[in-house]
Amino acid sequence: MIHIKDIIDNVLRHHPEAEVDIIEKAYAYTARMHDGVTWVAGKPSLPHSMSVASILADMNLDAVSVAAGLLHDVLEDTRATAPDLKAEFGEEISRLVSGVTRISVLTLHSPNHAKQAENIRKMILAMADDIRVILIKLADRLHNMRSIRHHPPDIQVNLSKETLDIYSPIAARLGIYWIKSELDLAAFRYAFPKEYKTIKARVNKELGEREKYIEKVKRLIKNELESRGVSCEVMGRYKNYYSIYTKMMEQNLPFEEIYDIIAFRVIVETIPQCYEVLGHVHSLWRPIPKKFKDYIGFPKPNMYQSLHTTVVGPFRDRIEIQIRTREMDEVAKSGIAAHWSYKEGNITDKTVASQFNWIQNLVENQTSVQDPNEFLENVRIDLFPDEVYVFTPNGEVKAIPKGATPVDFAYMIHSEVGNQCTGAKVDGRMVPLHHELQTGNMVEIITTKGHHPSKDWLKFVKSVKARSRIRQWIKTQDRERSLTLGRELCEKMFRKHRLNFNTLLKSDEMSEAVESFGFKDVDDLIASIGYGKITPLQLVRKLRPKPEEQAPPSKLTEMIDQVRKKRRKSGVLVSGIDDMLIRFGKCCRPVPGDPITGYITRGQGVTVHRIGCANALKINPERRVEVSWSRDGSDSYPVKITLLADDRVGLLADIAATISKQGTNIVTADSAVRQNKSVDLFFTIMVRDTAQMEQVMAALQRLKPVRNVRRVDS
Repeated sequence: MIHIKDIIDNVLRHHPEAEVDIIEKAYAYTARMHDGVTWVAGKPSLPHSMSVASILADMNLDAVSVAAGLLHDVLEDTRATAPDLKAEFGEEISRLVSGVTRISVLTLHSPNHAKQAENIRKMILAMADDIRVILIKLADRLHNMRSIRHHPPDIQVNLSKETLDIYSPIAARLGIYWIKSELDLAAFRYAFPKEYKTIKARVNKELGEREKYIEKVKRLIKNELESRGVSCEVMGRYKNYYSIYTKMMEQNLPFEEIYDIIAFRVIVETIPQCYEVLGHVHSLWRPIPKKFKDYIGFPKPNMYQSLHTTVVGPFRDRIEIQIRTREMDEVAKSGIAAHWSYKEGNITDKTVASQFNWIQNLVENQTSVQDPNEFLENVRIDLFPDEVYVFTPNGEVKAIPKGATPVDFAYMIHSEVGNQCTGAKVDGRMVPLHHELQTGNMVEIITTKGHHPSKDWLKFVKSVKARSRIRQWIKTQDRERSLTLGRELCEKMFRKHRLNFNTLLKSDEMSEAVESFGFKDVDDLIASIGYGKITPLQLVRKLRPKPEEQAPPSKLTEMIDQVRKKRRKSGVLVSGIDDMLIRFGKCCRPVPGDPITGYITRGQGVTVHRIGCANALKINPERRVEVSWSRDGSDSYPVKITLLADDRVGLLADIAATISKQGTNIVTADSAVRQNKSVDLFFTIMVRDTAQMEQVMAALQRLKPVRNVRRVDS
């Protein structure tokens, strides 16, 4: 039976200056609130609260944490409210208890797959503003597993699987391995009873011999090291039953091939001694290749530090040896909880920041910590900054990008839900579609049959799926409009040339025309006409190369002829089109040799851009056409270059002469002198291709005062 005096004495043992009045007050309050309230199997609930507080005291937590442990389930199980707690105990304790309650009421159905379990773990961590919330919840779950025998069999299985999936990995992530080990052992026993009994029996089969073996090896290691002047403590341990089981499952190994069922740990005083012991061990016994890990030089994210090595031991069998300092051993057992257990050692801020630098990846406001209480008050978890975890109405957890909106969530559920999304409720309240979702939100999507996505959604959606589905719908709509417009244009043009479009549509001649233009079917051809990639007149000419009688030119024909008259030889060929106006994008200024792509520009023919041009990437892919450089092109093309050089008399003349010697012409020139007496020079020069451009740039780079030469896009 746990007494409140024992808990208080435990807290004072580690925190002599602690204000334990808050613990006594919390005990009185929770006893009053839980009067008549039962826990498992009709047992009073107060002993459970006392046990949770006792575990927290054993973890060396502060008085506020222990008090919150006593109160951890009053909001969930009694008539107490959050305002009541705040009025009685203040903001800090109220916030901790509310945080534990938020996690406790989550619908954590036994996950069907690892991804769902991972999402729930991340959600729990992300929901906790203060790391003490997680520690209190772990203490709560630990006592639940210690009392699991009181639950009905079905609850035992569900509770155990949830523990293995959710809470044990969280304990490991925080480096609290003694809690992880105890949770694993209790949960494994009830979640997988047959496997538990089998492994336990196999481990215990030769227990007496194994105990003798452990003592022999421990004594041998200790004697060998002490004979070399190293004072140490040597321990042997059995591998956790659940660890053996998971290793067998993950590596598909039989029990006999799990060689590290027994591991040895060497504890020394200093880090140099760790490496000294490693050298001695490797000189005594042959190390196994690729089985050495240095977690001292490269600590794990949960601040675990140790040297791990596997050697062929004194009896010709493999043994695993871990080497660490006493401080590292304490951290390995307690993880983040070890941070405030060293306060008696007078550790300075710099030492804390260096030794526990992993915390900097998890918390905010860690730069000016001076005592454990301040550290605990300021620590906030931010393990997964790029993800948000929300609930569907039926309790399923979904991971979405940070900054995601109800539209992103809708498309994650199903494409049709996204397409027909017209509204959303977050935690039962209507919100705009651009509302930014937060971890823990319950999101309900409102749909309307026949509704369609909006182009405006592209301005705020964050997920790749939502963006691609919206664009796909827009593309489909554009195609349908292009089909309608293309058909109308063709019908008009065909009438002008006294041809029946509908009759020719199903003819062999049309099939040949489709193939010659490089399309898969006639709809693609007509949509291309509607979009402006090719003209109706080009199709007519394919179908009737030598018409017997020409119809009077239409306004559309006259416009096309005017464009054709304007066209000059551009040095660019457009796939499948022989009479298209070509112009070059001023944003990227392509020259022969650059990889290029073309885009239909309404009324202005094809605009050629360099592949990768930022402006070109923004254009609808439907407007893209294949283009290539003509082999017989002899034109010159403008290209901009910039130089950084040390300023001196005659610099501009030397640069101009160098450019001229390469057979190129300067179109524009400009310069700007910096304060450090260097100068930026900007030139537009005319070149035949990229080869000539690179030749000019190489020649400029060889000039003594020139530091750097590069091409610029605009």
